[in-house]
Amino acid sequence: MSKINHGKFVISLDFELMWGVRDKKTIESYGASIKGVHTVMPGLLNIFNKYHIKGTFSTVGFLFFKSKKEMLEGLPSIKPNYANKNLSPYEGNYIESIGANAEDDLYHFAPLLIEQIKIHEDQEIGTHTFSHYYCLEAGQTLESFNADLEMAIAVAQKNNVQLTSLIFPRNQFNENYLKICSQNGITCYRGNEHSWLYSAKNQEDESMWRRALRLLDAYINISGHNCYTDEYIASKTPQDIPSSRFLRPYSNKLRFLDWLRLARIKSGMSHAAKNNLTYHLWWHPHNFGINQKENFAFLEQILQHYQKLNRQYGFNSYTMSNLAALLKND
Repeated sequence: MSKINHGKFVISLDFELMWGVRDKKTIESYGASIKGVHTVMPGLLNIFNKYHIKGTFSTVGFLFFKSKKEMLEGLPSIKPNYANKNLSPYEGNYIESIGANAEDDLYHFAPLLIEQIKIHEDQEIGTHTFSHYYCLEAGQTLESFNADLEMAIAVAQKNNVQLTSLIFPRNQFNENYLKICSQNGITCYRGNEHSWLYSAKNQEDESMWRRALRLLDAYINISGHNCYTDEYIASKTPQDIPSSRFLRPYSNKLRFLDWLRLARIKSGMSHAAKNNLTYHLWWHPHNFGINQKENFAFLEQILQHYQKLNRQYGFNSYTMSNLAALLKND
């Protein structure tokens, strides 16, 4: 393929509400962040529109449902059989404990937010699997992943959404699943940064040491800029559009280091813009759920830098699927 002569800026968001954690203790300690998503999402859509940003909102399939009754009628026939039963929403009485509908339960349903995304034509709805499926945990199988992905596609299609991009929950990238993704119409996915700090691991194999180094990497360049060539992205099937940087939420304890956190992101964006590479920024909407003023102010500085790079170098914003289509056709 010939090289496209400009840098690319990709933003993806892992839209999962409580399906990514699924326990009552977390609702007690983290519930405000989750509930805050219902005001964060309109804010994100507005600021993306202001700065002409095309985002990919990778959505857990459960969020499409309007009621528990509808959800119970739309579960996959084959369910994951994780060794750690706490990872599965199908175990115990978890689903039974969910509210009756989207009005009663802001932690598990989001049909109105999905409709808001659909109104903005520049934005993409991708999949974060149906059940926030853990692709590297003991007990997962090709058959249960395929059933999960098929159900995610079915519920999206019922809501007039065509899924072509995928983000692996908790970044548990599993190469064995790529053929299934292709067979189900997925053209691209978000891979992990090309550094040992970010190689995919399950919960049991993850270490506090790596987590600590990733935190440090958010402020000081340890792993590099993590930008990617057109040739690399187009060489995979589905296309791998790896992460460059996780946008960590505002921390009152670490706010004195925010200038470093911002500089780390801006330097990577600048490197991509000047060298015709792709820079991929990601986070969860619930990361903005509290301290919304501070988080949006920080994001606005990033997007102002994007505008500057757009003017100077032709640095352009793409959804994941837009970029995959562009590179496939080049």
